[in-house]
Amino acid sequence: MTVDKFIGSNIGLFSAFAFLALIAIEQVAIRLFRRKGKTPLKDSVMSIMLGYLSEPANAATAFITLGALAAFEPLRFATIPITWGTFILCFVLDDLRFYVHHRLAHRVRWVWAMHVVHHSSENYNLPIALRQSWTKHFTGTMLLKVPLVLVGFDPVMVTFCGVLNATYQFFIHTETINKMPRWYEAIFNTPSHHRVHHANNPRYLDANYAGTLIIWDKLFGSFEPECAEDPPVYGLVKQLNTLNPITVLTHEYVGIAKDASQSGLRWWQRLAYVFAPPGWSHDGSRETSESIRAAAGFAPGARRIGAASAVPAK
Repeated sequence: MTVDKFIGSNIGLFSAFAFLALIAIEQVAIRLFRRKGKTPLKDSVMSIMLGYLSEPANAATAFITLGALAAFEPLRFATIPITWGTFILCFVLDDLRFYVHHRLAHRVRWVWAMHVVHHSSENYNLPIALRQSWTKHFTGTMLLKVPLVLVGFDPVMVTFCGVLNATYQFFIHTETINKMPRWYEAIFNTPSHHRVHHANNPRYLDANYAGTLIIWDKLFGSFEPECAEDPPVYGLVKQLNTLNPITVLTHEYVGIAKDASQSGLRWWQRLAYVFAPPGWSHDGSRETSESIRAAAGFAPGARRIGAASAVPAK
């Protein structure tokens, strides 16, 4: 298969059926072979519903991102030919783009309001991989793809790399796989690494933002290994405790609106309720990930690049 045919393949349609098949396999592994994992029916059904309905919902607003990429294409500095080599390079650079997007999604409340949907379950399984927001094109972070277009990558290839990256990430949302081979764990994002990301334990907050390659977290000091003595507890710091899909999709946007419209605030405080990290408050009455980690004894900056574990402060 040529790279042009690969990029032109309907990977989304193939994935839609493959995901359901793999969810069924995970069920067999858990229920018949007693592999680790929980898949509560109602929670799983809602995750699957939100995921498959997110496709048409996001497709309806995809013109925002696609229009931006098309608008910048005439301004590109060069034209990079489409080959297997340039495709791999584009994928790696787009994976770095995803890392930046994902880190922003946990550090900027406006983007978190979209991403929180994915973290809203107290379970960790393949259906959770499908629990996605319907507002990703409104966050502004899709514009992080623009530099790839400006340097000369074809917008279609850039978009395809993003789809392929998301497809890979489906497979790492499971507890049935403990560890991959050591060499694989060192380079790629794995179920073990991503379980850390979905955990609300203080040790694990704001860690492992990787999409496909875990090397970015190790390079930029956000890597945290899964610790047997501190097993991941999944979900939000303050759990939603609801299966109402409207609440799951909109609760953080509602919270932003309520916070930013309080009386007596200065203009910068209203903006901070939109763009500051989740948990920020004008009077310091709420907890942020930093304050939660500090209260648990984890000093700021405790994560070392490539460290085996974050060490609690003495």
